Amino acid sequence: MPFRPRYTGLVGKYRDRLPVHDDTRIISLGEGNTPLIRLNNIPRELGDQVDIYVKYEGLNPTGSFKDRGMTMAVTKAIEEGSRAIICASTGNTSAAAAAYAARAGITAFVIIPDGKIALGKLAQAMMYGSVTIQIKGNFDDGMRLVKEVADHAPVTIVNSINPYRLQGQKTAAFEIVEELERAPDYHCLPVGNAGNITAHWIGYCECSSASGDHVTEACTLCGGHCPYGGGAIVGNRPRMVGYQAAGSAPFLRGGPVEDPETVATAIRIGHPQSWEQAWTVVRESGGWFDECADAEILAAQKLLAEHEGIFCEPASATAVAGALRDIRSGKIPPGSSVVCTLTGNGLKDPDTAIRQAGSTVMTVEAELDAVKHAILDNMT
Repeated sequence: MPFRPRYTGLVGKYRDRLPVHDDTRIISLGEGNTPLIRLNNIPRELGDQVDIYVKYEGLNPTGSFKDRGMTMAVTKAIEEGSRAIICASTGNTSAAAAAYAARAGITAFVIIPDGKIALGKLAQAMMYGSVTIQIKGNFDDGMRLVKEVADHAPVTIVNSINPYRLQGQKTAAFEIVEELERAPDYHCLPVGNAGNITAHWIGYCECSSASGDHVTEACTLCGGHCPYGGGAIVGNRPRMVGYQAAGSAPFLRGGPVEDPETVATAIRIGHPQSWEQAWTVVRESGGWFDECADAEILAAQKLLAEHEGIFCEPASATAVAGALRDIRSGKIPPGSSVVCTLTGNGLKDPDTAIRQAGSTVMTVEAELDAVKHAILDNMT
């Protein structure tokens, strides 16, 4: 068995396509390089009409795609001399910010909505040593406060309004193209703050552009004149499809949603910070936005776990719920290749999973007959 170079994270792998210098101190936890899993059983139930892949971002170091952006945001914060970072979060951003701040040896301040964050994510932020501030409001209130505080305190914002976040997150598209040897026909994502759909589109555009001019207007770092464009390695780009939870769907309502509510806590956002960029992505790619009810989201989460052995958090399942509906209706036509991003691990929100699992834990005597009967009575 030959030796291979040790993987050191996405900045190490894609350094020539990211805004870092030769002497930049990279803050990494080995993020990226997540599996692109081809679904076997669910497509069979659909008549094998399409190839469906899931990009399982829940296997990043803190369990979500946020690590891709955070390695870049914290790396650049350190490069610029910052000693503290700050974010508003529904959970995953706070976990990633706290972990990468700990790695860098700086302070993370995280603002979270009181009582509206999954316990797995809260535990992460606390264990990583962040200064955690719960506010009596929602994520959008927290985001407003973060932007206001940054004008009065020496902290670097690491939410997705930080353009370096999207530079890190675009690398997921690089990995997908490398494995498929082309871009998929459709890429489906859950949409909350709308940074991730924007980042993926930036990545696909860079992979398919013959020059650095007019790569995409969705990139706020370069305004379309991309220093990393050129030398296209694929000739196609996907249609980008964003799915929101019905109780938190500003892109479907045409404007901000006050007091958004959904079981998919990671996308419980009424004022997306990447609003204009996401609309640009949909326009340029020929994609669309749609919404899913909480019941559809939870059903898709359970379907993935029971039929494919993949455990994601509810927000992640939104992409699968929407994609399956559009495949069944023919909006995504037969013969298409589809990638769905699973943004976070199911362990992020164990309470929701346990409530909807549907099977109870059996308690029996510690005797052979009791265990044998429990097994035989439940054979399928």
